[in-house]
Amino acid sequence: MGKSALIVFLSLFLVLANAPAALASDQTNQSTAKKSAKKSAAGTASAHKKTAAAKTGSRKHAVIAARGRSNTASFNKNEKLVKKVAMVNGRRKVTYQRVAFAPVVPALPPVLSAGEQAGLNLTHDPLELKSSVALVLDQNSSEVLLDKNSQVALPIASLTKLMTSMVVVESKQDMNEVLAVTDDDIDREKHSSSRLRIGSQLTRADMLHIALMSSENRAASALGRNYPGGLPAFVAAMNAKAKALGMTETHYVDSTGLSHLNVASARDLSRLVMAAYQHPVIRQYSTDSKYVVEPGGRPLQYSTSNHLVDKPEWQIGLQKTGYINEAGRCMVMQTTIDGRQIVMVFLDSRGKYSRQADADRVRKWLADSHPATLTRVKIADGQT
Repeated sequence: MGKSALIVFLSLFLVLANAPAALASDQTNQSTAKKSAKKSAAGTASAHKKTAAAKTGSRKHAVIAARGRSNTASFNKNEKLVKKVAMVNGRRKVTYQRVAFAPVVPALPPVLSAGEQAGLNLTHDPLELKSSVALVLDQNSSEVLLDKNSQVALPIASLTKLMTSMVVVESKQDMNEVLAVTDDDIDREKHSSSRLRIGSQLTRADMLHIALMSSENRAASALGRNYPGGLPAFVAAMNAKAKALGMTETHYVDSTGLSHLNVASARDLSRLVMAAYQHPVIRQYSTDSKYVVEPGGRPLQYSTSNHLVDKPEWQIGLQKTGYINEAGRCMVMQTTIDGRQIVMVFLDSRGKYSRQADADRVRKWLADSHPATLTRVKIADGQT
């Protein structure tokens, strides 16, 4: 056998010897490829299932939300969905209903006025007045007709503005001078609102008018700021005038009455009413029922804070109301009853309209009593 034939024979022998191993390797690779393909297919199927489930869930939530939004467009923080299951014609039916729930609000103790803290609200009187303090007197003779705790000094709220008007009028400042509302007039004591915006401009007369008639706090503040020497000088003038009038239980710290440190007794306030009544402009401004001002921009109409002004059975020559928590509802008035000029003071009345109701009770009492037989009533510390 030649050399070439031997080489061919050996090559053929090696190919035949390796054929089973190659075949096994190929089968292994094919098996691995099939497994990989199956895994890939399974993974794809799983992904499709998850996607489908997600879509189904989204559709389910969308249906629930749509059902929940049957009444309004969206939830608010006090609503939730409630699932309800019922059997209808042998089939299970699921519905979702919006249910409102009330948030838990902690109970706050009632705010007591200074008069209540002193127990003055426990004082009874024959007229069953709702005010803890009351004083009724004849303006011309100064005869006291009804006295209920009249010597006790209490917070007086916006009754303060009656003294504010006295100081403005008697200082003889230019009533046509234009005053501007500034940041200094913002109420940082009680955080009350005001219809006068920062930058509003009104004459001193208009400021006084709405301060007296409608208790506009920013107007009263602007009046005090624009006094010679500013607000400190104005408050000093208020206290000096109180002293000159013999108001010994009275003290002022601002021109608005927002501070509970503005205090006076009913006896002192009766003196203030009679002094203020001597000024025609204070009588007019305090008893107007409506007034329009133009502070810049659209006009503003103000209304009286005392609805008795518009009642035909009343002849009111001067009035002022006031309210803060510490003072309760307060009111002073000068009125004429059966030809007799009367001054009334009511302090620390708790109901919104109780001070006016007390005035009605006193008016009826005076009208029904003959002047010669009118019994003088004095109630102090629960005694008649």
